[in-house]
Amino acid sequence: MGLKCGILGLPNVGKSTLFNSISNNQVEAKNFPFCTIDPNFGIVEVPDSRLDTLSKLVNPENIVPTTIEFADIAGLVKGASKGEGLGNKFLSNLKEVDALIHVIRCFEDDNITHVNGKIDPLYDKEIIDYELLLKDLETINKQIEKYKKNAKSGNKETISNLETLINCEKKLKNNVAIRNIDLSKEDKDFIKGFNLITSKPIIYVANVNEDFISKDNDYIKNLKKCVKNEGFQLIKISASIEEQISQMEEEDQNIFLNEYGLKESGLNKLIKASYSLLGLITFFTAGLKEVKAWTIKKGSKAPQGAGKIHSDFERGFIKAEVIKYDNYIKYKSELNCKENGKINLEGKDYVIDDGDIIHFKFNV
Repeated sequence: MGLKCGILGLPNVGKSTLFNSISNNQVEAKNFPFCTIDPNFGIVEVPDSRLDTLSKLVNPENIVPTTIEFADIAGLVKGASKGEGLGNKFLSNLKEVDALIHVIRCFEDDNITHVNGKIDPLYDKEIIDYELLLKDLETINKQIEKYKKNAKSGNKETISNLETLINCEKKLKNNVAIRNIDLSKEDKDFIKGFNLITSKPIIYVANVNEDFISKDNDYIKNLKKCVKNEGFQLIKISASIEEQISQMEEEDQNIFLNEYGLKESGLNKLIKASYSLLGLITFFTAGLKEVKAWTIKKGSKAPQGAGKIHSDFERGFIKAEVIKYDNYIKYKSELNCKENGKINLEGKDYVIDDGDIIHFKFNV
């Protein structure tokens, strides 16, 4: 689907180390600002135990997981929206992603410099949040000037769009992100065309050292409270530990996680949270040649699901044979599901559920 999450934050907070862990791409992660200039990209599997379970039952030739793309955006600094530290270039990169992952340093280490000379997660968060707001305000101001000229024609739609832009300008000046402005569906569709950074959903990541992977220090407690009050999610990760885990075999990973009392890696939590943040679900196709996971927006109907496989499937959609995941696991095969009346024939209005196993019928 081309879905992309951008990893951002101040320099030296652990973004590139985290990215290395996510993608197993060994990009530079050195102790000075702007080590990353151009964004690095990595496509990673979305962890889903259901795919493994289905594959064991079907025993296909190929197993294909669904994926999500991460971009490692260079470190931003105070004044980035005015061009400080190549900020304009880096902020422009954020316009191209679908969701934001803001990494914030919550650990002390004399060997890793902090761009502001002190560890203060709330201040660090405030800097980045403010720079993103300023960048969007710059974009909105340019559009206001353009629409003011066009509104002189008296066109009602243009005048309405100008009013929406002015409303967004006022909110941004009051430190309100675009995603938090109460807009109608029409206004949201209009604003969407400008690819504003603060319109994108966001997850905050607290990067900690191994001493605080299973408990919280004051930095984490304060940041967690702040993020919760704003209605966002905070995920705690030790980027250095995750990097070690990413280089281990699966069996060794499980042993390592058990030593820290963890059920799964922080990266798995982050990948799943990113997937959920974008409002995505997974459906499956299952056959002897291939068991495959497919990504689709929550609320999508059967023809749209068919279109993910091939445009011809959507154009010539007839019906969908749907088996609920729990039924497939209970009866252990498509044939058994059929014999027990657990295959439903669904039409164009069927809304796909997360975990559905679907066989599409089409004619072109």
